Amino acid sequence: MSRPPYDLLIKNVRVVRPQGNVVHEADIAVAEGRFAKVAPGIDPALARQVHDGRGQLAFPGVVDAHMHSGIYSPLDEDAVSESKAAAMGGVTSSLNYFRTGQYYLNKGGPYRDFYPEVLKTSEGRFHVDYGFHLAPMDRTHIDEIPMLIDKHGVSSFKIFMFYGSHGLHGASNSQREFLMIGEDERYDYAHFEFIMRGIQKAREQFPERARQISLSLHCETAEIMTAYTRLVEKDKSLQGLAAYSASRPQHSEGLAVFIASYLAHETALPTINLLHLSSRKAVQAALMMAEVFPHIDFRREVTIGHLMLDINAKAAELAKVNPPIRPREDVEFLWDALLAGELDWVVSDHACCRHETKVPRRYFGNIWMAKSGFGGTEYLLPALVSEGTRRGMGYNHMARVTSWAPAQRFGLNRKGDITEGFDADIALVDPARSWTIQAKDSPSTQGYTPFEGLELSARVEATYLRGEQIYAHDRGVIGKPRGQYLFRPTA
Repeated sequence: MSRPPYDLLIKNVRVVRPQGNVVHEADIAVAEGRFAKVAPGIDPALARQVHDGRGQLAFPGVVDAHMHSGIYSPLDEDAVSESKAAAMGGVTSSLNYFRTGQYYLNKGGPYRDFYPEVLKTSEGRFHVDYGFHLAPMDRTHIDEIPMLIDKHGVSSFKIFMFYGSHGLHGASNSQREFLMIGEDERYDYAHFEFIMRGIQKAREQFPERARQISLSLHCETAEIMTAYTRLVEKDKSLQGLAAYSASRPQHSEGLAVFIASYLAHETALPTINLLHLSSRKAVQAALMMAEVFPHIDFRREVTIGHLMLDINAKAAELAKVNPPIRPREDVEFLWDALLAGELDWVVSDHACCRHETKVPRRYFGNIWMAKSGFGGTEYLLPALVSEGTRRGMGYNHMARVTSWAPAQRFGLNRKGDITEGFDADIALVDPARSWTIQAKDSPSTQGYTPFEGLELSARVEATYLRGEQIYAHDRGVIGKPRGQYLFRPTA
């Protein structure tokens, strides 16, 4: 008896593709880890394994293009636990920002020594496919950009604009110590310019890959934040998330966007990603710069945290993040911009920060002593489907901003769509399954979530990575880690 041509057949689903405005009832056939056929009425006898999708939505596996595995806990631990959380949320590709310096591996030095250790530590631990964006922290790193692209498939890089006189959590007078760079190095606007020139030079060196070699920027200005932090700390009328938002004001984001955009123009670097825009002023600045510099291919990012939380969130200091959670009027503006197609992708900015690390017991209630960042990759897709549906956002648009757009930008050329030949990455979603977020239900080791108690109307029921089921709602994460390193751009 001949072997059936398909390894897996998922029957009776509504396929959500990132283009168009409709979903189609169909079956999905998988062979050798790729989509082999998407059509109604595929014969179950043609597959070795058959799964009934029960009319659920089949989204392309989520590309969570902004995560921070290994920032507050050892990478070998985070890779396992936080990729389990990703799988729970329908994520099948995890792109993690990484750098030398304090946190992460707590090491400086060239990436030729540093990055192989990152790859060795990661191998065999991620439950989803994974890759890394890297931050050039000194001149050596800029010189290494072509090597990182060609040898290691790192096609995306990052600048933390606020590290000039601000550390990860607040004002700092010891930036070289924090960043672990030499006495003759400066992490400033001139360094940012030279990073841009280095990336553009690499794009010219690799013209066939240039479209998917890009630079991401965390846009906040250190000088304004430092000055405002001093003012706000003295103003006892502001507390918690409201105080933190005021200490890193919205115009600090907007100004940083202007500076980054002009430097991109000056250096002729056209592929710029403006990360986690959190406010009306930041988005408006980004849109203005797109008009001023139409030759720059700007992409604009928003996080699910900035879409779901505001300064009145009960989570208080547990929701501290950079840029800050903003007032409700900023949240509404972000939604308007997303619905209008002015924001390109939605991510989690997942940074697992365990409770004892986030805010020591003796500092409960003190926003200034809390660490910045929190997890949320497991809620990215269900929260977007829940709140987006309520606001009239179409499923196809959701697939575009969670899968297709980041996959295309960051060189994942077999990800982001449900079509023949692509990796068979799928998130099955029940759009009418109400549930309440509780941290205890997540495989993340964080132990709390700023989203605690939020009621969602959609739930990820199953996640498939390259045709293998890695998560089921009633069983949790399935099997051993099988995530593969994403050498980008992929074929």
